[in-house]
Amino acid sequence: MNGIHDMGGMHGFGPIRDIEQPVEPVFHDDWEGHVRALEWLLVSGNVFNLDAFRYGIERMAPAHYLRASYYERWLNTVEYNLIQAGAITADELDARMAELGGGDHAPPVPERVLPATPPPTPVIPEPLPSTTPRFAVGDEIITRNVQPTGRTRLPRYARGKRGVIHMVHGPEIFADTNAHGLGEHPHTVYNVRFDALDLWGESAEPNQVVSIDLWESYLEPATS
Repeated sequence: MNGIHDMGGMHGFGPIRDIEQPVEPVFHDDWEGHVRALEWLLVSGNVFNLDAFRYGIERMAPAHYLRASYYERWLNTVEYNLIQAGAITADELDARMAELGGGDHAPPVPERVLPATPPPTPVIPEPLPSTTPRFAVGDEIITRNVQPTGRTRLPRYARGKRGVIHMVHGPEIFADTNAHGLGEHPHTVYNVRFDALDLWGESAEPNQVVSIDLWESYLEPATS
């Protein structure tokens, strides 16, 4: 989906942290470690899958996403997916939040803003490719120029762009269907190399390339 999470090519978010600066702690508070453990238990226990977990983060309201910390985003999608799975209700969650928020010595409770509407039904390309690769190393391709409403691993800045197959990884579970309970539909993933000039135009640094792992269903053969 086209959400605030898809930040590739966007400006205004400040410089990338210098790797020479001190590394932040893994967890800034105890609750973050609990959220990390809860995510592992729920995904490994098949309550929801990893693609659904990531899609829940993508559905966060833009303002909420930008002001939320890393593990607040994780907590938001855990809550969202538990409700979607029918494991808890929104009323039960509200009641527990009110209980935790009471008293002078209660731990801080991260903000939660769950989507008010159910997730849209994604448009899936038909038929989906088989596990036999259509492309080989060196083939030129063009990515599909689509605006999906559901989960996708094709970033906006790379849609409708020409690239070259750099590596064939083999079949992997298709995130676009797996996130919505529509089946795993594994098919070939390729490492595609793009010239930065084709992605960013004249503002790109010279002699730079960008490599992205993409499913075959995102790709079409390039025509001269």
